[in-house]
Amino acid sequence: MKILAKLTTVETKLLVREPGAVFSLLIPLFILLVFGGGITEGDTVILPTAVTLAIGMVGLYLLPTTLATYRERGVLRRLSVTPVRPGSLLTVQLLLQLVLTVLAVSLLLVAGIGFLGARAPGPLGFLTVFVLGTAAMFSVGLLIAALAPNGRSANGFGVLLFFPLAYLGGLMQPVEYMPDILATAGGYTPMGALRQSLHDVWNGGAPAPLPLVTMAVYAAVISLVAARSFRWE
Repeated sequence: MKILAKLTTVETKLLVREPGAVFSLLIPLFILLVFGGGITEGDTVILPTAVTLAIGMVGLYLLPTTLATYRERGVLRRLSVTPVRPGSLLTVQLLLQLVLTVLAVSLLLVAGIGFLGARAPGPLGFLTVFVLGTAAMFSVGLLIAALAPNGRSANGFGVLLFFPLAYLGGLMQPVEYMPDILATAGGYTPMGALRQSLHDVWNGGAPAPLPLVTMAVYAAVISLVAARSFRWE
């Protein structure tokens, strides 16, 4: 337990110094403040988009880059011969990335609801969507980390995935302005399912079952593939 506590302390310090962690906190908040200046209580567009963006940035950028860099530098291999097993480091990293995601989303909620006057979502529905959406996005990030040979390529793969998923998911333009086939396909992506579910929650209703199932399937299937594909060195 003492070893895990020290490991958590060290990893927390490293994460705080990581520029990507700062960007994951500030970029979604900046977008919300810039484009949400005219937000009203009934506005249900900008906040779901900003929350989806925050979760996606951590899941597709920061998480895979960190884990792939550790493997590239031999950190995981060296830990395999110490009392701190590589699995412990992965667990700590996942928890820290989750804490970062919670912090980023909390900042958005405080800014959007507390300062811009947006409607507050139902807590149970929001929590359900947040958990499933984060699990889905993290599973994709873990798969990138499993397949990427180094941190730079993991970051590159994350970029290549992020922008198409963001477009299909309706983060770059409203889905009603997209071609029907792309809008339909976007609903089956993790970002699209997450944004749509958040939109439903902010509208005061329950999230539709299909996006929830979509996120759950991504979380379960992609996580399994990532676990089977992951290399320690």
